[in-house]
Amino acid sequence: MDILAQEPFIRVGSFVLIFAAMAFAERRSPRRNLSVSKKSRWFANLAITLINALILRVLMPVVPVGMALICSERGWGLLNAYPVPSWASLVLGVIFLDFVIYLQHVLFHNIPLFWYIHRMHHTDLDVDVTTGFRFHPLEILLSLGIKLVAVAAFGPPAAAVLLFEVLLNGTSMFNHGNLLLPEKLDRLLRLLVVTPDMHRVHHSVIIRERNSNYGFNLSWWDRLLRTYQSQPAKGHEGMTIGLARFRKPEELTLGKLLKMPFNGRY
Repeated sequence: MDILAQEPFIRVGSFVLIFAAMAFAERRSPRRNLSVSKKSRWFANLAITLINALILRVLMPVVPVGMALICSERGWGLLNAYPVPSWASLVLGVIFLDFVIYLQHVLFHNIPLFWYIHRMHHTDLDVDVTTGFRFHPLEILLSLGIKLVAVAAFGPPAAAVLLFEVLLNGTSMFNHGNLLLPEKLDRLLRLLVVTPDMHRVHHSVIIRERNSNYGFNLSWWDRLLRTYQSQPAKGHEGMTIGLARFRKPEELTLGKLLKMPFNGRY
């Protein structure tokens, strides 16, 4: 159970390091000029992050790494029923969980009930590193439930689940970053992973652009399932970020964000 005991330290440590690196890189090389107060946005986004962490700690006794250990002990899941080499189970586990999160993201955009929960993420009027953890507590709980089911069904090793969780948190901060990458580097990176320019398209106010580029880590799924869009129609400097119905900063305070799933406005 050592990996379970170390899991919080590994996740928190990687979060702090990646967040600090991205915040520094954004300041040195921003992709876009910010349109609203960074102070108010960061307060709301960081407060939501803290609330989510506290809710998970209090309400969820089992985390995906713990579920993986239980599955290993009891022989649950495909990889435990049909053993493969440890390196292969590690790679397959990470790829499978990444695909699950891609599918979850597609569902959260296309099922109205889930969209009402997920749309809070899209109300950010700018996109930067803090947008990467701007998710409503209900979405965090739903996502955790989906991951627990996926781990139980597939049976990846605990190391694969922990690696996936660290990658998911890290790549979410990276691909939401307001970071200018050289064009050639961006083209090269997005052959494998989702880059900031690739994911920013997904935060466009234009619905057809919003319903594209669902990936968080691996960029393959959007290409394979034809949800990929290379660039926004108006360019990254000219595109409008957010949702058309939520454009006023006073509508996007912490309290109103938390109430948003219960607001009937589409």
